[in-house]
Amino acid sequence: MRSTEALLITKEPVSQLLKTHANSIEQLKSICAAKVGQDASSLPEPYSNDVFFLRYCLASKEEEDLKEQKTRLERNLNWRLNEGKKICQAATQALELAQCNENSWDNNPVLNAAPHSSIISEYLTPSNVITTVSSNNDLVYCIRAGQIDDNSLMKQVSVDQMVEFFIYAKEVNAQVANQRSLQTDVLQCIVTANDLAGVKLVGGSGDFRKALSESSTKANDLYPATNGPTLLLNLPGLLNALVKLFTPLFPAEVKARLKFVQGPLKDVSDLKQVATSATGSERTAFLKQLDDTIYT
Repeated sequence: MRSTEALLITKEPVSQLLKTHANSIEQLKSICAAKVGQDASSLPEPYSNDVFFLRYCLASKEEEDLKEQKTRLERNLNWRLNEGKKICQAATQALELAQCNENSWDNNPVLNAAPHSSIISEYLTPSNVITTVSSNNDLVYCIRAGQIDDNSLMKQVSVDQMVEFFIYAKEVNAQVANQRSLQTDVLQCIVTANDLAGVKLVGGSGDFRKALSESSTKANDLYPATNGPTLLLNLPGLLNALVKLFTPLFPAEVKARLKFVQGPLKDVSDLKQVATSATGSERTAFLKQLDDTIYT
Protein backbone atom coordinates (compact mmCIF):
# COMPACT_ATOMS: atom_id res chain seq x y z
CA MET A 1 0.00 0.00 0.00
CA ARG A 2 1.25 3.49 -0.76
CA SER A 3 2.54 5.39 2.25
CA THR A 4 0.19 8.16 3.32
CA GLU A 5 3.22 9.91 4.73
CA ALA A 6 4.56 10.03 1.18
CA LEU A 7 1.23 11.36 -0.01
CA LEU A 8 1.52 14.10 2.58
CA ILE A 9 4.47 15.64 0.76
CA THR A 10 3.59 14.76 -2.83
CA LYS A 11 4.00 17.61 -5.26
CA GLU A 12 1.72 16.12 -7.91
CA PRO A 13 -1.27 18.46 -8.29
CA VAL A 14 -4.71 17.14 -7.40
CA SER A 15 -5.94 18.19 -10.82
CA GLN A 16 -3.37 15.88 -12.42
CA LEU A 17 -4.15 13.03 -9.99
CA LEU A 18 -7.83 13.34 -10.89
CA LYS A 19 -6.98 13.04 -14.58
CA THR A 20 -4.68 10.07 -14.01
CA HIS A 21 -7.37 8.16 -12.10
CA ALA A 22 -10.39 9.51 -14.00
CA ASN A 23 -11.60 6.12 -15.23
CA SER A 24 -11.43 4.52 -11.78
CA ILE A 25 -13.11 7.52 -10.17
CA GLU A 26 -16.02 7.36 -12.61
CA GLN A 27 -16.56 3.67 -11.88
CA LEU A 28 -16.42 4.28 -8.14
CA LYS A 29 -18.89 7.15 -8.51
CA SER A 30 -21.27 4.85 -10.36
CA ILE A 31 -21.18 2.39 -7.45
CA CYS A 32 -21.83 5.23 -5.04
CA ALA A 33 -24.72 6.59 -7.14
CA ALA A 34 -26.39 3.18 -7.13
CA LYS A 35 -26.02 2.92 -3.36
CA VAL A 36 -27.17 6.47 -2.64
CA GLY A 37 -29.95 6.31 -5.21
CA GLN A 38 -28.97 9.38 -7.22
CA ASP A 39 -27.42 10.08 -10.59
CA ALA A 40 -23.62 10.20 -10.48
CA SER A 41 -23.67 13.78 -11.79
CA SER A 42 -25.73 15.02 -8.85
CA LEU A 43 -24.32 13.16 -5.86
CA PRO A 44 -24.64 15.00 -2.52
CA GLU A 45 -21.76 15.99 -0.25
CA PRO A 46 -19.27 14.51 0.41
CA TYR A 47 -19.63 12.29 -2.68
CA SER A 48 -19.82 15.28 -5.02
CA ASN A 49 -16.12 15.87 -4.34
CA ASP A 50 -13.99 13.65 -6.61
CA VAL A 51 -11.16 13.69 -4.05
CA PHE A 52 -13.37 11.41 -1.92
CA PHE A 53 -13.00 8.73 -4.61
CA LEU A 54 -9.43 9.64 -5.53
CA ARG A 55 -8.27 8.56 -2.08
CA TYR A 56 -9.54 5.01 -2.72
CA CYS A 57 -7.43 4.91 -5.88
CA LEU A 58 -4.33 6.17 -4.09
CA ALA A 59 -4.70 3.73 -1.20
CA SER A 60 -4.68 0.59 -3.34
CA LYS A 61 -1.57 -1.27 -4.46
CA GLU A 62 -0.10 -0.35 -7.82
CA GLU A 63 -0.60 -3.84 -9.25
CA GLU A 64 -4.22 -4.15 -8.17
CA ASP A 65 -7.18 -3.39 -10.43
CA LEU A 66 -10.45 -1.78 -9.37
CA LYS A 67 -11.67 -4.83 -7.49
CA GLU A 68 -10.04 -3.91 -4.17
CA GLN A 69 -11.06 -0.26 -4.49
CA LYS A 70 -14.69 -1.19 -5.21
CA THR A 71 -14.83 -3.67 -2.34
CA ARG A 72 -13.51 -1.13 0.13
CA LEU A 73 -15.84 1.59 -1.13
CA GLU A 74 -18.90 -0.67 -0.97
CA ARG A 75 -17.99 -1.74 2.56
CA ASN A 76 -17.60 1.85 3.67
CA LEU A 77 -20.77 2.99 1.93
CA ASN A 78 -22.69 0.28 3.79
CA TRP A 79 -21.46 1.83 7.02
CA ARG A 80 -22.05 5.41 5.88
CA LEU A 81 -25.62 4.71 4.78
CA ASN A 82 -26.58 2.58 7.78
CA GLU A 83 -24.70 2.45 11.09
CA GLY A 84 -22.80 5.67 10.41
CA LYS A 85 -25.61 7.54 8.64
CA LYS A 86 -26.44 9.91 11.50
CA ILE A 87 -22.77 10.70 12.07
CA CYS A 88 -22.09 11.47 8.41
CA GLN A 89 -25.25 13.51 7.92
CA ALA A 90 -24.59 15.50 11.08
CA ALA A 91 -21.03 16.26 9.94
CA THR A 92 -22.14 17.38 6.46
CA GLN A 93 -24.89 19.63 7.81
CA ALA A 94 -22.62 21.10 10.48
CA LEU A 95 -19.97 21.94 7.89
CA GLU A 96 -22.52 23.78 5.78
CA LEU A 97 -23.40 25.97 8.77
CA ALA A 98 -19.77 26.42 9.82
CA GLN A 99 -18.90 27.74 6.37
CA CYS A 100 -21.94 29.91 5.73
CA ASN A 101 -19.68 32.94 5.78
CA GLU A 102 -17.02 32.43 3.12
CA ASN A 103 -14.56 34.63 4.99
CA SER A 104 -14.72 32.90 8.37
CA TRP A 105 -15.20 29.58 10.12
CA ASP A 106 -17.77 29.11 12.90
CA ASN A 107 -16.92 26.01 14.91
CA ASN A 108 -20.04 26.15 17.10
CA PRO A 109 -22.28 24.22 14.65
CA VAL A 110 -19.63 21.50 14.36
CA LEU A 111 -19.29 21.12 18.11
CA ASN A 112 -23.03 21.29 18.77
CA ALA A 113 -23.78 18.56 16.23
CA ALA A 114 -21.19 16.14 17.63
CA PRO A 115 -22.63 12.97 19.19
CA HIS A 116 -23.03 13.33 22.97
CA SER A 117 -21.42 16.76 22.76
CA SER A 118 -23.27 18.17 25.77
CA ILE A 119 -21.32 15.79 28.02
CA ILE A 120 -18.06 15.26 26.17
CA SER A 121 -17.46 18.96 25.46
CA GLU A 122 -17.16 19.54 29.20
CA TYR A 123 -13.96 17.47 29.15
CA LEU A 124 -12.66 17.86 25.59
CA THR A 125 -12.24 21.61 25.15
CA PRO A 126 -10.22 23.80 22.76
CA SER A 127 -7.56 23.91 25.46
CA ASN A 128 -6.81 20.18 25.17
CA VAL A 129 -8.20 19.19 21.74
CA ILE A 130 -8.02 21.30 18.61
CA THR A 131 -7.68 21.04 14.83
CA THR A 132 -5.34 23.55 13.23
CA VAL A 133 -3.50 23.92 9.92
CA SER A 134 0.19 23.34 9.16
CA SER A 135 2.34 25.64 7.02
CA ASN A 136 1.64 23.26 4.10
CA ASN A 137 -2.12 23.52 4.73
CA ASP A 138 -2.50 19.97 6.05
CA LEU A 139 -4.92 19.60 8.95
CA VAL A 140 -3.29 18.90 12.32
CA TYR A 141 -5.46 17.27 14.99
CA CYS A 142 -3.86 18.02 18.36
CA ILE A 143 -4.89 16.25 21.56
CA ARG A 144 -3.46 16.43 25.08
CA ALA A 145 -4.50 13.24 26.83
CA GLY A 146 -2.72 14.26 30.02
CA GLN A 147 -5.04 17.25 30.44
CA ILE A 148 -8.26 15.28 29.98
CA ASP A 149 -10.07 13.96 33.05
CA ASP A 150 -10.77 10.69 31.26
CA ASN A 151 -11.91 8.84 34.38
CA SER A 152 -14.70 11.34 35.07
CA LEU A 153 -15.58 11.52 31.38
CA MET A 154 -15.94 7.76 30.98
CA LYS A 155 -18.23 7.57 34.00
CA GLN A 156 -20.77 9.53 31.95
CA VAL A 157 -20.38 8.02 28.47
CA SER A 158 -19.86 4.51 27.13
CA VAL A 159 -16.97 3.37 24.96
CA ASP A 160 -19.34 3.20 21.96
CA GLN A 161 -20.50 6.77 22.55
CA MET A 162 -16.91 7.98 22.79
CA VAL A 163 -16.06 6.16 19.56
CA GLU A 164 -19.00 7.87 17.82
CA PHE A 165 -17.68 11.26 18.93
CA PHE A 166 -14.17 10.55 17.63
CA ILE A 167 -15.46 9.18 14.31
CA TYR A 168 -17.63 12.27 13.86
CA ALA A 169 -14.54 14.45 14.35
CA LYS A 170 -12.65 12.35 11.79
CA GLU A 171 -15.55 12.66 9.31
CA VAL A 172 -15.54 16.44 9.68
CA ASN A 173 -11.78 16.62 9.19
CA ALA A 174 -11.89 14.26 6.21
CA GLN A 175 -14.53 16.35 4.45
CA VAL A 176 -12.58 19.55 5.13
CA ALA A 177 -9.38 17.94 3.83
CA ASN A 178 -11.16 16.97 0.61
CA GLN A 179 -12.55 20.47 0.15
CA ARG A 180 -9.16 22.07 0.77
CA SER A 181 -7.51 19.63 -1.65
CA LEU A 182 -9.66 20.97 -4.50
CA GLN A 183 -9.17 24.57 -3.41
CA THR A 184 -5.38 24.37 -3.15
CA ASP A 185 -4.76 21.73 -5.87
CA VAL A 186 -2.60 19.89 -3.32
CA LEU A 187 -3.70 16.67 -1.66
CA GLN A 188 -4.32 17.54 1.98
CA CYS A 189 -3.81 14.98 4.71
CA ILE A 190 -4.51 14.88 8.43
CA VAL A 191 -1.63 14.82 10.89
CA THR A 192 -2.38 13.67 14.44
CA ALA A 193 -0.29 15.22 17.21
CA ASN A 194 -0.65 13.44 20.55
CA ASP A 195 1.02 15.47 23.30
CA LEU A 196 1.75 12.91 26.03
CA ALA A 197 3.22 15.29 28.59
CA GLY A 198 1.56 14.59 31.93
CA VAL A 199 -0.01 11.30 30.90
CA LYS A 200 -0.37 8.86 33.79
CA LEU A 201 1.10 5.40 33.42
CA VAL A 202 -1.39 4.07 35.94
CA GLY A 203 -4.81 5.34 36.96
CA GLY A 204 -5.96 6.57 33.58
CA SER A 205 -9.17 5.28 32.04
CA GLY A 206 -8.78 2.05 30.12
CA ASP A 207 -12.15 2.69 28.50
CA PHE A 208 -10.91 6.01 27.11
CA ARG A 209 -7.83 4.33 25.65
CA LYS A 210 -10.11 1.62 24.21
CA ALA A 211 -12.27 4.28 22.53
CA LEU A 212 -9.16 5.88 21.03
CA SER A 213 -8.01 2.50 19.74
CA GLU A 214 -11.36 1.45 18.26
CA SER A 215 -11.97 4.79 16.56
CA SER A 216 -8.44 4.80 15.12
CA THR A 217 -8.87 1.29 13.74
CA LYS A 218 -12.27 2.08 12.22
CA ALA A 219 -11.11 5.39 10.73
CA ASN A 220 -8.09 3.74 9.15
CA ASP A 221 -10.47 1.85 6.85
CA LEU A 222 -13.16 4.50 6.48
CA TYR A 223 -10.78 7.24 5.33
CA PRO A 224 -8.20 5.74 2.95
CA ALA A 225 -5.14 7.78 1.95
CA THR A 226 -6.17 10.54 4.32
CA ASN A 227 -3.98 10.20 7.39
CA GLY A 228 -0.42 11.46 7.56
CA PRO A 229 2.03 10.81 10.40
CA THR A 230 0.84 10.26 13.96
CA LEU A 231 3.15 12.21 16.24
CA LEU A 232 3.65 11.09 19.84
CA LEU A 233 5.07 14.19 21.48
CA ASN A 234 7.00 14.96 24.66
CA LEU A 235 7.08 11.55 26.27
CA PRO A 236 8.27 11.72 29.90
CA GLY A 237 11.36 9.89 31.11
CA LEU A 238 9.61 6.53 31.34
CA LEU A 239 9.76 6.23 27.57
CA ASN A 240 9.63 2.46 27.28
CA ALA A 241 6.62 2.14 29.53
CA LEU A 242 4.69 4.78 27.59
CA VAL A 243 5.58 3.20 24.27
CA LYS A 244 4.18 -0.10 25.53
CA LEU A 245 1.08 1.70 26.79
CA PHE A 246 0.19 3.66 23.66
CA THR A 247 1.61 1.79 20.67
CA PRO A 248 -0.84 -1.15 20.92
CA LEU A 249 -3.72 1.32 20.59
CA PHE A 250 -3.08 1.79 16.90
CA PRO A 251 -3.64 -0.53 13.90
CA ALA A 252 -0.60 -1.76 11.96
CA GLU A 253 -0.81 0.92 9.26
CA VAL A 254 -0.89 3.64 11.92
CA LYS A 255 2.04 2.10 13.79
CA ALA A 256 4.07 2.38 10.58
CA ARG A 257 3.48 6.15 10.61
CA LEU A 258 4.28 6.75 14.29
CA LYS A 259 6.92 9.36 15.08
CA PHE A 260 8.22 9.96 18.62
CA VAL A 261 9.27 13.59 18.94
CA GLN A 262 10.30 15.96 21.72
CA GLY A 263 9.60 19.66 21.42
CA PRO A 264 6.36 20.53 19.59
CA LEU A 265 3.73 21.87 22.04
CA LYS A 266 6.20 21.52 24.94
CA ASP A 267 6.10 25.24 25.78
CA VAL A 268 2.43 25.73 24.89
CA SER A 269 0.18 26.09 27.94
CA ASP A 270 -3.11 26.14 26.02
CA LEU A 271 -3.76 24.59 22.58
CA LYS A 272 -5.70 27.70 21.60
CA GLN A 273 -2.27 29.34 21.32
CA VAL A 274 -1.58 27.26 18.19
CA ALA A 275 -5.04 27.60 16.62
CA THR A 276 -5.19 28.65 12.98
CA SER A 277 -6.33 32.12 14.02
CA ALA A 278 -3.52 32.56 16.57
CA THR A 279 -0.68 34.93 15.70
CA GLY A 280 1.69 34.61 18.66
CA SER A 281 5.18 33.16 18.98
CA GLU A 282 3.77 29.83 20.21
CA ARG A 283 2.07 29.12 16.87
CA THR A 284 5.10 30.28 14.90
CA ALA A 285 7.37 27.93 16.86
CA PHE A 286 4.90 25.05 16.54
CA LEU A 287 4.67 25.41 12.77
CA LYS A 288 8.46 25.49 12.48
CA GLN A 289 8.76 22.32 14.61
CA LEU A 290 6.12 20.58 12.49
CA ASP A 291 7.97 21.54 9.32
CA ASP A 292 11.18 20.05 10.70
CA THR A 293 9.36 16.87 11.77
CA ILE A 294 7.07 15.99 8.88
CA TYR A 295 8.17 17.94 5.80
CA THR A 296 11.94 17.43 5.79
